[in-house]
Amino acid sequence: MNRRLLLSAAVAVAATVAGGLTLLGRKDKSPAAGADAGDPVAALMRMQLPDLDGASHSLAGWKGQPMVVNFWATWCAPCVKEMPELDALQKKYPHVRFVGIGVDSAANMQKFVQKVRVSYPLWVIGPGAIDTLRKLGNPSGGLPFTIVFNADGGINRKILGEIQPDDLDSTLAGLKA
Repeated sequence: MNRRLLLSAAVAVAATVAGGLTLLGRKDKSPAAGADAGDPVAALMRMQLPDLDGASHSLAGWKGQPMVVNFWATWCAPCVKEMPELDALQKKYPHVRFVGIGVDSAANMQKFVQKVRVSYPLWVIGPGAIDTLRKLGNPSGGLPFTIVFNADGGINRKILGEIQPDDLDSTLAGLKA
């Protein structure tokens, strides 16, 4: 009987120690997660998003380059209308990285690009992106939503709604690589 009691106590102590070490490990990781929660741009830069073939990408890979990040959806008429204009601007400014981040499903986006082709990459964030959009300064979570980043990673400007090609062209002309 004493042997069972001693064995049970040893198991309880081991489980307590293991649980404590697990919690300590989580505490060590939480400040980094907290830093991203306070900085939505940093969180967006680190976010791993799949392309239409399922390969994972992040904006952090383009660090040091100006970027245009366009949030869109296949069901959003202004989004669809501006895509050829964004594509033309991407070709005019090859030093600026463009990406379309779809607030949609990969399947819908794959069907869409068979009809409307763009030369810049399209990544999938999915329909749960509204919270991300709000944190980035789009309180309504509306689409399209475009963010222009300077090469240093700072936000140059945000555009809620359809872009005006001449206006965005002027902004892009001022971006330095």
